[in-house]
Amino acid sequence: MSQIKTLVIGGAGFIGKNLVPILLDSGRYVTVLGRKLLSTYDLPANAQYVEGDFGNLALIARLLDDNDEVIQLAYATVPNTSYENPLGDLLENLPATVQLFAEIAARGLKLLLVSSGGTVYGEAERLPITEDLATKPISPYGLTKLTIENYARLYSVTKGLKFICVRPSNAYGMGQMPFTGQGFVSTAIASVMQNKSVQIFGEQGTVRDYIYVSDIASGIYAALDKGKLNETYNIGSGIGLSNLQLIFRAKLLLESNGCMVNVQHLPAREFDVKQNVLDSTKLTEHTQWSPIIDLDAGLVMTTNWLKGFNG
Repeated sequence: MSQIKTLVIGGAGFIGKNLVPILLDSGRYVTVLGRKLLSTYDLPANAQYVEGDFGNLALIARLLDDNDEVIQLAYATVPNTSYENPLGDLLENLPATVQLFAEIAARGLKLLLVSSGGTVYGEAERLPITEDLATKPISPYGLTKLTIENYARLYSVTKGLKFICVRPSNAYGMGQMPFTGQGFVSTAIASVMQNKSVQIFGEQGTVRDYIYVSDIASGIYAALDKGKLNETYNIGSGIGLSNLQLIFRAKLLLESNGCMVNVQHLPAREFDVKQNVLDSTKLTEHTQWSPIIDLDAGLVMTTNWLKGFNG
């Protein structure tokens, strides 16, 4: 059997750096496409890195001609910036992604699309959320993510696109940069370490399920390797915590490191889903995937990494 060649778009980011080693260990030949210089990242030496924008048709066509499957991790905006500039969110993400789908379909390649479990559902009818519940996003970010999913489904019907979609919940862990507008855990811990208040929007903040980044990476690989075409899979812990509950969960750990925890409550934001907890039963049933890192262990690893990051 010939070696599978995998193109990971956006693979030098937080999730990608955890996913690429898994792909390499599976025997795949991995090419990573990213927009920044390789020196910024610590990818394995046996992964090929290409600097460029996947919206560049000539570049993406050349890369697709030399690969068997594609994992699409890239997204140009975060929820905050998408709310401030919804048109920019669409223009920066949708045209290039739809073009990518057409090129993948034309070559008969397989696509693993990484969407957003935290935003596409909106205010769900019940918790935890299963994949068959209605998708009613309340943010431009979630709406664009869902539109991208719908284009994948459209192209599966009209152009024969072979795709699998995953919807991860809130990733955290070593390597997640704080203060980027995404990633409450790293930003909260780094804030405490820098003697800043942890900002919470509303009395308790939003309720989310937090899953360690290596578990998200293994879930993406499980969906790619054993998932069924045209299926959508949640990747989450199934355990919901408010922002305030999460801070208190980490409080003793932070205080043992000589840090004082202070919380600043800000007005709730219109585009924040109040509660979002994902049910990953389908992914487990189809692939036997399950998360390994529990929250307390993950918080310890994240805190230790941030101590080094903060110098």
